[in-house]
Amino acid sequence: MKSLLLIVLTSLFVSCHSQEKKERIAEVENHEVQTDGVQIGQYVVETFQDSKGNLWFGTLEKGVAKYNGDKLVYLTTNDGLPTNRIVSVIEDNLGNIWFGTGAGLSKFDGKTFTNYSEEDGLCSDMISCLFIDSKGVFWIGTWGGVCRFDGTQFADFSIPYPKIDTEINPDTKDWVTSITEDSKGNIWFGRDGYGVSKFDGSTFVSFTIKEGLNSNNVQSIVEDKEGSIWIGTRVAEKDKAESDKRAGNGGLNKYDGEKFVHFSEIDGLSKSDVFEIYKDDLNEIWFSTTGNGVYRYANNEFVNYNIPSSTMSFLKDKKGNVWLGCAGGLYRISKDGEVVNVMTNGPWE
Repeated sequence: MKSLLLIVLTSLFVSCHSQEKKERIAEVENHEVQTDGVQIGQYVVETFQDSKGNLWFGTLEKGVAKYNGDKLVYLTTNDGLPTNRIVSVIEDNLGNIWFGTGAGLSKFDGKTFTNYSEEDGLCSDMISCLFIDSKGVFWIGTWGGVCRFDGTQFADFSIPYPKIDTEINPDTKDWVTSITEDSKGNIWFGRDGYGVSKFDGSTFVSFTIKEGLNSNNVQSIVEDKEGSIWIGTRVAEKDKAESDKRAGNGGLNKYDGEKFVHFSEIDGLSKSDVFEIYKDDLNEIWFSTTGNGVYRYANNEFVNYNIPSSTMSFLKDKKGNVWLGCAGGLYRISKDGEVVNVMTNGPWE
């Protein structure tokens, strides 16, 4: 997802050529501890916890912030990142941290950055999501389609375009917003303008407004413990230049394998934007809204939390705290439900 915020949220306010240039050593442990009380970032679009327990917060303007339980440091272009726009963070089975950025793909082994761009075969430098599936396939979603990476070479991955009746924004027609895998091994791709595409390893099935989605502009996809697929969509009409035409369908969809269910009775989950959906370790589902905080879905009920900013990412850490990356900073929901704005000087506990 996370990169949409340059279309919708920005309206409220975008490489290295040789191996020598690609690699740069970052003296992370020598960084000055961030103690000033300012927001982690104006836009915190990614939240991630690695296998060592470190928390990572990707921002659109300040690089990535790392909190190791003791201190907060930032990694930026000064350390070797190709840009300070960090929209996706994942970890591979070797412990490398990978960053999806607005200027390509970056691998961090704890000391050295290795950066990859279109000149290395990447399908687009404007990355939107990263995903490693159960077979170890590394998928990269971008504003220019999807590619796969084997650690050495990139390979473009073509997804068919379904026939649609809705208007397409030419700037986002190849934007792949979300990639996930279901319990059967199918890979699901969220697309801006073309709905959802499911790939079973050999064939594709597309889901659009015709099949029951409330919008073809998909932002996030999650499977629940029953095998239903939850799909968050946005109001495409917000792309229109004329403010009086920025209205339409969007919101939350649930697909049970046969039909789609919508949630028009829940504030913020219909005719609105659901940018992010997240499943935690208890199989509870979290949903972002625009203007209505966030919802947690558990025991067939929606529980609302008042978050003053639009949420773009969720993370439930190993202690049970839920971190929310927002347009306006970083927030945390504790196990007892307390909501706090976490700044560079905390509170971290």
